[in-house]
Amino acid sequence: MEELKLFAVEIGEKPFRGKQIYNWLNQGVRSFDEMTDLSKALREKLKGSAQIGGCRAIRMQEDKNDGTCKILFEADTATEDETATEAGTAASDKPADTFEGVFMRYSYGNSLCVSSQVGCKMGCKFCASALGGFVRDLDAGEMLGQVLEAERVTDSTVSRIVIMGMGEPFDNYENVAKFLRLLHAEEGRNMSWRNMTVSTSGLIPGIRRFEEDFPQVNLAISLHRLTDEGRSKIMPVNQKYPLEQLLEAAREYTDKTHRRITFEYALIEGENDTDRDVELMIKRLGGMLCHVNLIPLNKVDETGFSGTSRKRAHEIAERLENAGIPATVRRQLGSEIDGACGQLRLRQQAEIG
Repeated sequence: MEELKLFAVEIGEKPFRGKQIYNWLNQGVRSFDEMTDLSKALREKLKGSAQIGGCRAIRMQEDKNDGTCKILFEADTATEDETATEAGTAASDKPADTFEGVFMRYSYGNSLCVSSQVGCKMGCKFCASALGGFVRDLDAGEMLGQVLEAERVTDSTVSRIVIMGMGEPFDNYENVAKFLRLLHAEEGRNMSWRNMTVSTSGLIPGIRRFEEDFPQVNLAISLHRLTDEGRSKIMPVNQKYPLEQLLEAAREYTDKTHRRITFEYALIEGENDTDRDVELMIKRLGGMLCHVNLIPLNKVDETGFSGTSRKRAHEIAERLENAGIPATVRRQLGSEIDGACGQLRLRQQAEIG
């Protein structure tokens, strides 16, 4: 809001006009003409000096069984009347940046899985997001735009967000931090810190910064293996931030924030779901203030990996629980759609290409 108040002054208006614009943007308006409490002259001035960015949904897949909706977003940065670039090429001919979100319905409210980047640098071997390479960071407005657009296309309110979509949030820390603050702002979305979760593949400097800046926001760490050799094989980030250092950072996080940490563990058949893997989880995570979220991997043909059966996943969860480590098997959502992160984008690119 403060930025928009300053902007209002820059274009010769009173600061309260910035507050009015802020309120409209948080309602998800798509054009300045929808800002009906602004004069026509001011709306025309805004058209000449600003644009409403964010993103728009260009493709959707809905699971009729549970209402889960996979949404492919396109960056929406062109003004309504922009028809050409400076070089004279039609704006519609430019390749668009696309990224994904997943809208999930629960008994306690609706959650949206948000992307923080177009593509990803981390190169996890089982993840579809990495297959297309890294394109760019998303800004805070494009992240907030995913929430507003998801609400528009589903006609439902998003009450919780998880930044677990495409990209590594701590590789785009400043924009993610601004997005979280926009969500929490009382005059904006007014979302509770505790209704937000950020997931990292293990960028230790980001974890340490996060515990200082957002001690009430939930933290999840993508773990997936409990040896350096095994984790480095499927997660190259482990070569820079080894497992023992990561687990130490996790312990420091729980000691400092007194918040339980979630370890995401994607179960890959024959790769990390053996009895030995379970023993390592019990040995390395025992006594830590944590919760293990077991996720049978969604099959992505391009990666060559297959997910563990749900029966085996529940067996592993029971063993962890018996060892005193809280564990759950993630509810199976979106079984009829391209549920894995990056799959819908890959499908879109294949069809266009």
